[in-house]
Amino acid sequence: MKIQSASVIVTSPGRNFVTLKIVTDEGLYGIGDATLNGRELAVAAYLNEHVIPCLIGRDPHQIEDIWQYLYKGAYWRRGPVTMSAIAAVDTALWDIKAKAANMPLYQLLGGKSRTGVMVYAHANGRDVPETVDRVGAYLEKGYKAVRAQSGIPGVAGVYGVAKGKGAFYEPATRGLPEESVWSTEAYLDFAPQLFEAVRVAHGMNFHLLHDVHHRLTPIEAARLGKSLEPYRLFWMEDPVPVENQESFRLIRQHTTTPLAVGEVLNSIWDCKDLIEEQLIDYIRTSVVHAGGITHLRRIADLASLYHVRTGCHGATDLSPVCMGAALHFDLWVPNFGVQEHMEHNPETDAVFPHAYSFKDGYMHPGETPGHGVDIDEELAAKYPYNPAYLPVARLADGTLWSW
Repeated sequence: MKIQSASVIVTSPGRNFVTLKIVTDEGLYGIGDATLNGRELAVAAYLNEHVIPCLIGRDPHQIEDIWQYLYKGAYWRRGPVTMSAIAAVDTALWDIKAKAANMPLYQLLGGKSRTGVMVYAHANGRDVPETVDRVGAYLEKGYKAVRAQSGIPGVAGVYGVAKGKGAFYEPATRGLPEESVWSTEAYLDFAPQLFEAVRVAHGMNFHLLHDVHHRLTPIEAARLGKSLEPYRLFWMEDPVPVENQESFRLIRQHTTTPLAVGEVLNSIWDCKDLIEEQLIDYIRTSVVHAGGITHLRRIADLASLYHVRTGCHGATDLSPVCMGAALHFDLWVPNFGVQEHMEHNPETDAVFPHAYSFKDGYMHPGETPGHGVDIDEELAAKYPYNPAYLPVARLADGTLWSW
């Protein structure tokens, strides 16, 4: 079997997605997600100009060698653009290999380690009562884990909060990036009130998560983690920007609230120290941004040595292709923690028909050979690329801050 052709499909059924399709001379094909939110065309160009010409004629079963070729052979290693492109190739090749074996992908990885994949939903509200109601709505749907985010009085454009009542949260905007104003002081005073209200309304018998979204300094994050201890968070996500990983040591010294990080990390080298020094509890690297299934398995294996569990990023800035691949990985990986889950809109689901399903708080990737997600290219063509940017944040005095 040889790779006969490969193509990049860019589509925007509500938001932009980049998909790589690899076709073999035996008629089998596989697809991989290459979406990098806000920088989609950079990855598309990397694939078209630099990667695809190197794939033609290769044996698609040689997944490991192709991964090493694209990583080591480029000389300029790592980074989100390169690793997203490699991930798309890797995911598509695993899809082909599993289809050739007539098995669902998780079987090739070693079989399932659990009967289902626990996922968490996003409960977003403009204020505390609305967030509390949204948490309750997800619990009624059967979710066993819910992430809570709320608007903060006097702070406009808070992360995770939709612009209108009942609206779908979508941070990316058409045109130039939106700018929001951030107040750490207001947030630190407000956050404990939110989680107290959630626990009073719904009790302690479910997992409660929260995303700080890189907004704090280490000592501020330590204060937040300590103040939230009575509400028993499953995790506090991205408390500080991840570049200075020593920051997590200070947070660890002051709170027992579990820490999760990793959606912006792209390789095992980016998270090696965090894991080996046991500065985090959950590693959130994703299939698409961390080099595909091949590399994500290495990260998970390293993490397992240090009691760190997985919690893969899975928001709707990644396509159903990534979600399908992640669920196969989650079903297999021994040190699984939880999987993020945001429902895609109906247009996206139609472009990407899939075998995965949700029931009683758990998802399953399905038994379809491969990773179980396809693409309707004719329908995808009806949704052309629509440039969009993620927001930026500033403090009240205009200082640029982490969004």
